[in-house]
Amino acid sequence: MFRNYFKIAFRNLANNKVYSLINIAGLTIGLTCAMLILLYVKDEVSFDRFNRQSARIFRVVYQYSNHGEEQRYVSTSLLQGPKFAQNIPGIKSFTRIQDGRVDFKNEADIESKEVLFVDANFFSTFTFPLIAGDANTCLKSRHSVVLTKDEAKKQFGTTNAVGKVMMVNDKGSFVPYEVTAVTENCPQNSSVQYKMLLPIRGAEDAIKNNGDWFSYYLSTFVVLDEHANPDVVATQMQRFYEQDAAQTFADMMAKFGNGRDHNIGTYSLQPLLDIHMSTDFAASNGLENASNPIYAYILSGIAGFVLLIASINFVNLTVARSVRRAKEIGIRKSIGSDRRQLIIQFLGESFILCGIAFVLAILLAQLILPIFNELANKKLAMSYLLDAKLIFGYMGLFLITGLLAGFYPALVLSGYSPIDTLYSRFALKGKGMLQKILVVLQFTLASFLIIATFTIYAQFNYLTRTDLGYDDKDLVVVSGANVTHEEAATFKNELLKSPDILYVAPKNGGRWATMARLANDSAISFAYETVDESFLPAMKIPLVMGRNFSTQFPGDSAHAILVNESFVKKAGWKNPLGQSVIFNFKDNKTYEVIGVVKDYHFAALNEKIGEQLFTMENSNPYGTFYVKIRPNSASRSLQFIAQKFRTFFPLKPYSYVFKNEANLKSYESETRWKQIILFGAILTIFISCIGLFGLSVLSAEKRTKEIGIRKVLGASVRSIATVLSVEFVKLVMIALVIAVPLSWMAANKWLENYPYRITLGWTIFVAAGALVLMIAVCTVSFQAVKAAYANPVKSLRSE
Repeated sequence: MFRNYFKIAFRNLANNKVYSLINIAGLTIGLTCAMLILLYVKDEVSFDRFNRQSARIFRVVYQYSNHGEEQRYVSTSLLQGPKFAQNIPGIKSFTRIQDGRVDFKNEADIESKEVLFVDANFFSTFTFPLIAGDANTCLKSRHSVVLTKDEAKKQFGTTNAVGKVMMVNDKGSFVPYEVTAVTENCPQNSSVQYKMLLPIRGAEDAIKNNGDWFSYYLSTFVVLDEHANPDVVATQMQRFYEQDAAQTFADMMAKFGNGRDHNIGTYSLQPLLDIHMSTDFAASNGLENASNPIYAYILSGIAGFVLLIASINFVNLTVARSVRRAKEIGIRKSIGSDRRQLIIQFLGESFILCGIAFVLAILLAQLILPIFNELANKKLAMSYLLDAKLIFGYMGLFLITGLLAGFYPALVLSGYSPIDTLYSRFALKGKGMLQKILVVLQFTLASFLIIATFTIYAQFNYLTRTDLGYDDKDLVVVSGANVTHEEAATFKNELLKSPDILYVAPKNGGRWATMARLANDSAISFAYETVDESFLPAMKIPLVMGRNFSTQFPGDSAHAILVNESFVKKAGWKNPLGQSVIFNFKDNKTYEVIGVVKDYHFAALNEKIGEQLFTMENSNPYGTFYVKIRPNSASRSLQFIAQKFRTFFPLKPYSYVFKNEANLKSYESETRWKQIILFGAILTIFISCIGLFGLSVLSAEKRTKEIGIRKVLGASVRSIATVLSVEFVKLVMIALVIAVPLSWMAANKWLENYPYRITLGWTIFVAAGALVLMIAVCTVSFQAVKAAYANPVKSLRSE
């Protein structure tokens, strides 16, 4: 019996090649999306679970209230680890991780590399297998370095690198560091990522300085005893902290003022397994691969949309072709087949078709996995399929898809009356409400994603094309860490000898931030910029009042400052010129405001412009040079800058970036997601059109005689095609009416993440609606015109 079912199933697929191909193609695409998303989600939830002690490893985090606003820190200083470990009985050990860059010298070449500074017990806390070396001792020596196997091959051409020497910049001079261990490469699903490990610096005397309770620059992890309760340990930590840091906190508040707006804060424990997808305490400061669970939800939603639409297509197309199989069903029933057997047969056909699609989906997933990895910023591999849970997940996916796609058609087809089908009195009953509802659902989902795509593209264009308040074109940012003002001035004058270089403006490296007092004793936090008189002209940043720094006023480098408009607003000044700002950490040194800088976007547009203060303070080192070059002179200018830099700073690594390119990199996440949503929209609209095509076939077959009568009575091909198409246009319009408010709410919710964003206008919704309608009309017109051109004699012959 089952052999007969298989024979009939394959014969039916072969006799309806086009429709079989459409069904298989739709299910293949849907299953491929679902497989890739399962890989993505599996990778997300597996982060850091490879560590043997993962359930007992926690990160020390801190939060406090500042002016009523909750501040969260994932960082500590060197002090918290040993303090808590010595005084809290539930803590077994601690490990600290600090990211940084170190200069390495290879003969005459100097290169700056990212490294992690870690405690000697790093490998007893985290599970990173060693290829060579001793995990217990490899980080105990002050001048030791641990490499991954890829980094060892890169540096020495072999993984047998233990005992080899690397020249490392240590306190201004290059000293030999010995490679003491080589490890496997970090797993891709690890929050801790490194290529080089060095022993953490300055840890010996850290526990003696209670002021470090309020410093935050590295990550501290603790390992709890097997029977310790994390909540109890966190409570004990907080109690000890409040006692031990009470006097230090009181002294700081007395010194910095405005203590009523601060509290001592709260230390707590964050499980290692929660870090990867945490939105409150994200992976940062020595940890990488921070994610957001919303990404998994979005991708899962897209995969679910595509798979659901593919299954709807199967239902529509199968029912649409059921007229052709009516006599087969009548004959089977007349010779004794019951409904249960017919249901089994049609479900069997569904599972055969799904099985073919499933195999093709595995092959397609393998082919497009590199593209998906690039879009999702992952390094997924199909070897993940060997995971038992994932295999069961795919088996469940196969069963659900087979049942979802085949159950309703099986019920419909098995319920036909044998008398009606054998005497050609059979007709599809009803108005096909379920099929129409399914098509409305399809186009609602497709319209939703298209509107989402238009919104994301509009926001991305806004972010990348909005005036930043300064000119980032032809602006080269050259790194030069810890350069004195005298060195910077000499280097600047040398660069300006080139006719291709218009401005050279030294500036501090990275982003500095601090806090100071105003004359009324209120505290204010701000971005702290160290520049010279060329910075504002080079960037074309205007002043709204006052003057710029000038070499004609020697006192500018001692006590003059510039502030931006946001600083003035926050300070509540009506007349900012001449106002005082008092720096507590500089022994209450007072600076005078000489000018107000117009607000500009010194950070990406996904951050609100904050308070900013500029100084020429001689004691602050420079870390970068902003070099403005003439248009179309990049090649010559870069060669000249590199040559001069190596002449003036032979012990510093040379690197540069164009400011406009660096600004674009700030929106890499938006770039990826606009591509992902675009592909999702294309897939859903494509598969939805297949479903609409199936419904147009169903409608044409139900109205065959009506079309024949209309043609006999003189109806034109155009009028018949219009009659057949109108009902589908109505379905798409209904879908748009449903999709527009849903997408408007979702888009507004998403845009709330951006302080600077587009205003959702009617143009996005009209453009998306017009596109959906155009695609739908083109889809149904083909079948409508074909039916209108059919010979009416054939359709009316049975009357």
